[in-house]
Amino acid sequence: MKAKQVNRIMYAAGILILAALATYLFKWNSLLLDALLITASIVAGIPTFLKAWKASRLKMFSIELLVTIAVIGALIIGEYVESAAVTFLFLFGAFLEGRSLEKARASLKSLMEMAPLEATVIRDGIRSIIMAEEVVENDLVVIQTGEKIPIDGRVISGSASVNEAAITGESVPASKAKDDQVFSGSILDSGYLEVIAENVGEDTTFSKIIELVEEAQEGKAKTQRFLEKFATIYTPGILVLSVLVAIITRDVHLALTFLVIACPGALVISAPVSIVAGIGNGARNGILIKGGEVMENLAKINAMVFDKTGTLTRGRPEVTAVKAFGIDEKELLLMAAEAEVVSEHHLGRAIVKEAEREGLKLLNKPTEVNVLKGRGIEVNLNGKPLYIGNRKGLFQNGILIEVEVESYATEQEKAGNTAVFIADDKKVMGIISIADMIRDRAKNTIHQLKSIGIEHLVMLTGDNKHTANIVGEQLGMDCIFAELLPEDKALKVKSCMGKGRKLAMVGDGVNDAPAIASADVGIAMGVAGTDIAMETADVVLMADNLDKLVHALKLSKATVRNMKQNMFIAVGTVALLLAGVLTKNVNLASGMLIHELSVLLVILNAIRLVRFKPSIRFKQPANLMEEPAYVARKYVREC
Repeated sequence: MKAKQVNRIMYAAGILILAALATYLFKWNSLLLDALLITASIVAGIPTFLKAWKASRLKMFSIELLVTIAVIGALIIGEYVESAAVTFLFLFGAFLEGRSLEKARASLKSLMEMAPLEATVIRDGIRSIIMAEEVVENDLVVIQTGEKIPIDGRVISGSASVNEAAITGESVPASKAKDDQVFSGSILDSGYLEVIAENVGEDTTFSKIIELVEEAQEGKAKTQRFLEKFATIYTPGILVLSVLVAIITRDVHLALTFLVIACPGALVISAPVSIVAGIGNGARNGILIKGGEVMENLAKINAMVFDKTGTLTRGRPEVTAVKAFGIDEKELLLMAAEAEVVSEHHLGRAIVKEAEREGLKLLNKPTEVNVLKGRGIEVNLNGKPLYIGNRKGLFQNGILIEVEVESYATEQEKAGNTAVFIADDKKVMGIISIADMIRDRAKNTIHQLKSIGIEHLVMLTGDNKHTANIVGEQLGMDCIFAELLPEDKALKVKSCMGKGRKLAMVGDGVNDAPAIASADVGIAMGVAGTDIAMETADVVLMADNLDKLVHALKLSKATVRNMKQNMFIAVGTVALLLAGVLTKNVNLASGMLIHELSVLLVILNAIRLVRFKPSIRFKQPANLMEEPAYVARKYVREC
C-alpha cells in the first residue's frame, strides 16, 4: 500500500474511534459501540495484516505479525477497545515515524533540492534555455547572478563569486575567473561566467555526491546487522514466550499484552536512524562518509597517517630559486617548463607557472614522455634526452651528482625547499628549488586531533628528508618518513597498523590511492571532482580544509554515541513495560502507546545529529616542552 492510502485508512479509523467514544459518553446502544470498535480494528488493521501476510509467506517473523496475532486474540476474547486502540496506535506510530525519518533524511533531501533544473547554452551562436540533463559535453554554458551551475566545467570567460556549499560545505563564496573549475550544484552569488561543459548529467560531481550519500544511507553498520540478526531470533522467541505465558498463567489478555510490548521496533530502528542522520550531517558539511560501517570504524580511529603535499601543505608550491650549472638560468627554466607541460604533478605545474610569470614562451613540445612514479619525468626535447626529478631518478639513469651540485641541493633542502634536478643523459644542468607552505590551520588541526584521542600521528612524503623534517617538526608529528614512492607509502601504512591501533590514512586521493586503500579508514581531502578519490576513499572531504577532518571524527563519535543511547532507550523501555505487564500495571493499549512513543523518542534523539556542529578550538601549548617542534624531535629519533 502507498503511504497516502495508509494515511487515509488511519484517518478513517480515527473517526470511527471518535464515534465510538461519543457513543460511550452519551451511553448510546452498546451494540453500536462494539460495532464501531470492531470496524475500527479491522479498518486500521488492514495495512498491518497485509504486511504480516507478506512476511509470513516469506517465512519471516515481523513486528506486524506479532501485532496481528495480538489484535485477532483481543477480538476473540472481546477486548474491542484494546484491539481498536492497538491497530490505530500502530498506524499512527508508523505515521509519526515516517514524518520524523523524513527529518533525519532532510540533509539528502535538501541536497537533491539544490540540483539545477535548467541551463542556458549557446549553440551555433543561438542562446537557449534547456533542461540541465540535456546539456552535452563541450557545450558553452552561460551562468548569471543567482543561477545554479548545471555542469562541471572550465571557465573560459567572465568572473564571479560562487557559493560552493553544496559541494564543499563551505559557506564562504569562492572567486572564479578564466581557467578555474566550477561544479554542478554551485550557485553564482554575483558576476557572469561562460563555461565549457566537461562533465554533464550523472557524471557531474554533484550527482556523484547525491549517489554516494544515497548508497551510504542504505549501507549498514555492524551494530545494525547484529540487531537485525538478533531480531530474527528474538521475534519468534517472543511468540513462543507469549504462548508459555498463556499456558502458565491461563490469562490470554496478559499473553497478548506481553506479545505486543516485547516487539523490538525501537531496537531495530535505533542504529539505522542514527547512521542516516549522521551521514546526512556530513553531506551537508562537505563530508562524504560511505556507510554505517565506515562511520563506526571512523569513531574507533586512534592513529593517523598524513601525506604531506596537498594535505598538510597547501598543495600550491612555488618556485623559490633557479640555479643553473654551465647554462643560462632562463634557458634552464624554459627547458624544464616545456618538458613539464605534459605533467600533472604539482611540482611540474609550479615550474610551468614560474616560466609563464617570467614571460617565457613555451614553443617546443616534448616527445617520448616517460613518467617515473615517485622519481620524475623523462622526455625528448628538440631531439635531446632530458630528465627532471629527484636523486632517485638520477641514480637510476646513472647520472652522477657533482660535489658543487650536491652541496647546493642540500643547502636548499635544509632551508625547506624541494630540489628538482634537471639533467641530460650525462650531467646535472641545474636545480629548481620549490617550496610549499604549511596550511594555515594545520597546526591547530593536529592539536585538535590529539585532544580527541588520536595518539599517534605519522607523516609520509616523497619529498627529501630535510624538508620533511622541517614540516613534521613544525606540526608536531610523532613520526616522519621521507623519500617514499607511492607503493612505499602503502607499505608504511600497513606497518603502522595493528598493535592496538585503528589507523586512518589522509591524502589527496590521487597519488595516495594505494595508501588510502590500505588503511582501516581511507580519507581523501580537498578533491572536488576527482573520481579516484570518491572510489578509493572511505571518507571524502570535499573542501580543501583540515577543519573538516576534525568535524568528521567528532561527528562519527557523536553518531556512535547516539546509536548507543537509542539502544539503551529501546531496551530500557521494553524492560520497564514487561515489568509493568507482569505486575498487571500495563494493559494492551497503554503498552502499545508507550512502545510507539519509545520508537518516536529514538528517532527524535537521532534527529539531533542533523544539526550537530562540533566546536573547533585551539589550545596554545602551556610551555616550551609542549611545543610541537620539541615533541616531534623527541619521537622522530625513536622512529
